[in-house]
Amino acid sequence: RARAALVTVTASRELRPGSPGGRSPLLPRYPDAAGYPADSAQGIVTNGRPPELSPDGRMRGDTCHLDVVDRFGNVVSATPSGGWLQSSPTVEGLGFALGTRGEMFWLQEGLPNSLAPGKRPRTTLTPSLVLGDDGLPSLAFGTPGGDQQDQWTLLFFLRHVHHEPDLQLALDAPVWHTSHFPSSFYPRTAHPGRVHVERTVGEDVLAALRARGHDVVEEAAWSLGRTTAIRRDPDGVLHAAANARGMQAYAVGR
Repeated sequence: RARAALVTVTASRELRPGSPGGRSPLLPRYPDAAGYPADSAQGIVTNGRPPELSPDGRMRGDTCHLDVVDRFGNVVSATPSGGWLQSSPTVEGLGFALGTRGEMFWLQEGLPNSLAPGKRPRTTLTPSLVLGDDGLPSLAFGTPGGDQQDQWTLLFFLRHVHHEPDLQLALDAPVWHTSHFPSSFYPRTAHPGRVHVERTVGEDVLAALRARGHDVVEEAAWSLGRTTAIRRDPDGVLHAAANARGMQAYAVGR
C-alpha cells in the first residue's frame, strides 16, 4: 500500500527504492550512462560487457522461450538463454566461466545483488506458471527480452485474467514497457520517465501519456514482446497462442 501510494497521475522521473522489512533504502552508484546522477548513491566500479560472439567469430544467439503441456496435465515453462555463453569470461585460477547472467551481479559490497558466495544474481529470466483453483498447473507463459520480460508477461497475464479470455487476442493487443529503471546489463543505461508503446494503442492514448509527463517513444506495430502461452482447462481442453511479433513463434498440438 505504501508503494502504491507513490503512483499518481503524473509520471515520476525519480528512482525510489523501497524498504522491505524496515531495511534502509540503498542504491548502487550507477554510471553516468544510467541517466541518473552518478553521485546519487554509493560508489561502484563497472566493467565492460564482453562481445556476443560464436566460436567462428560471428555474432549470434539469443534468448528463446517455450511452453509445453501434455494430456496428463504436466506443464513446463522454460526460457533458455545462452546467447552470451561463448564470451562469458573464465575466472582466473578456477577454470570455469561465469554464467550468462553472472554479469548482473554488482561488485560493490553491501547491496542485495552484490557478488558473494552462495548468492544468485537478480535475473531477467522469468518463465511463468499459474495454478488453477484446484492447485494444478493451468497456465504457462513467457518471453525473451531481457528486462522487458517481467513487463511484457505481467501485461499479458493481467489482460488475460481481467479482460480477454482468448489467449491469442490477449497476445495480439498492443504492448508497452518502460526503460525508466536501470538495465540489468552493462552499462546499465536508464531513461527516466520513458515508456515505449506500440502506436496501435491510438493517438488519443499516446497524447494522454505525454500529458501526464511520460517520455513516450512510439514503437512500430507488432514490434514489442515475444510472449507465448498455453492453458489447460479443468476439463482437459488445451489452448495455445503464438505471438506474431518477430514471426518466430508457433503453436502446435498433436
